[in-house]
Amino acid sequence: MKRNRKVLFISVIVLMLVIAGCGKNNNQNQTQTEAESSKQEEVTLKIATLIPPMTEVLELVKPLLKEDGINLEIVVLSDNIQPNNALANKEVDANFFQHVPYMELYNESNNTELVKIESIYNAIYGAYSKNYKNIDDVPEGATIAIANDPSNIGRSLVMFEKNGLIKLKEGVGINATQADIIENEKKFKFKEVDLLMLARTMDDVDLVAMTPAYAKPLGLTPKKDALISEGNDSDFVITLVARKDNADSEPIQKLAKRMTGPEVKQFFKDNYDEIAVPAFE
Repeated sequence: MKRNRKVLFISVIVLMLVIAGCGKNNNQNQTQTEAESSKQEEVTLKIATLIPPMTEVLELVKPLLKEDGINLEIVVLSDNIQPNNALANKEVDANFFQHVPYMELYNESNNTELVKIESIYNAIYGAYSKNYKNIDDVPEGATIAIANDPSNIGRSLVMFEKNGLIKLKEGVGINATQADIIENEKKFKFKEVDLLMLARTMDDVDLVAMTPAYAKPLGLTPKKDALISEGNDSDFVITLVARKDNADSEPIQKLAKRMTGPEVKQFFKDNYDEIAVPAFE
């Protein structure tokens, strides 16, 4: 009888140890499964860009997106053609460097379907000079450097027209080219150069039209240094762009939400208040 009780007691102990071990293994397996699931759910989102403040905005939202299960890979390229080529060829998932008119011209020229996702900020476009402090001081026959891509040629010429320097054919708007100049009283010469080379022409020309992203490294801001600038009704807002086939995807939409969040708005206020205005509420 005593022996049976002893055997029964040992059996109960063994059973309890087995149950405890199974519970521990289940907990370990559950923890491991959850970790693997979390790892599997995290996606990598590649976005092409060029220069500050674009790169800085992306660095700002990178840890925020990590909380959303997105690993943001920032691809910094060296010219204003590569980001759209990379996006169209599906080498990246989105890009952040351009305005909508530039994107539309790229689509027309390349038969692509890049689409606007979200307006991020309005970069105040202006004209700067190393030699003159007032637009009236710019002499007859002066050379003015403007970007050589069609959308920024039109943007520059419209800005000069609105400030009374030239007159364009009626209705051409931002599609204007130099051939559309019908009045140029001071015989200004417009020199078209690569967008990324504009700042380097400051020593060689009388006036340079450019965005604050290229002016700031020279210590120039539109409010303080531009001889003329655009109004607040610009069509050239710097925009987050993706492809038609991934525009509605969850990672792209999460990226857009983070890029229009309070952290980004505060960033512009703290660092770029004189040159960039957030384009979102």
